[in-house]
Parts: sequence; structure tokens; C-alpha cells
Amino acid sequence: MYAVLRTGGKQYRVAPGDVVKIESVSASDDKTIEFSDVLAVSGNDGIVKPGSAKVTAEVLGEGRGNKILVFHLKRKKQYKKLQGHRQNFTEVRIKSIVADGVTYSA
Repeated sequence: MYAVLRTGGKQYRVAPGDVVKIESVSASDDKTIEFSDVLAVSGNDGIVKPGSAKVTAEVLGEGRGNKILVFHLKRKKQYKKLQGHRQNFTEVRIKSIVADGVTYSA
């Protein structure tokens, strides 16, 4: 059982119990996030596009990814520029997938 959800401009294939690093999102006070933008759900009868589906996750922590170096060079012009970037992320554990009234959990 898995679901494909969209958050932060990216798509993730998740199953109950998976730990996923997603783009930074703000969580509620009880550290849970509910994703309602579910693109597809695999069930017993194959992959279907659900009418109403939700994915519930708990927040494990927040952090920053590895540094990515961006280097610009214009040769013969004596121009060099080096810039670093670290993307923020939120680490979540998928608790359950609810699709058309049926709940799948780890």
C-alpha cells in the first residue's frame, strides 16, 4: 500500500511507516501534518486516483541539507564567484493513509 502525494512543488511516493525529508512546512501544536493533495493510491485492485484521500504524518524534526556549491566563471575576464546553499527540510514519518473511507496504517 502506497500513495503519491504532492507538497512543496515535489511529488513523493510514501507508505505507512516511511520517513521522508520534505520541503519545510509548519506543523500544528501536536506535531502532525495532514496532506490532502494526494495524486494516486495503490490498493488491492491496482493504482487508482482517489476521490477523497488524506495522508497523515508526524514531524520528527527539522534541519538543513548538505551544502551545494554554485560556481560562476567567465574565462579570460578574471571573474569568479562562489556561492553556497543549504536547503531547509522537515523530516516526517507517515502514520496513515486514508482513501475512500479505508485507513491503512503501519
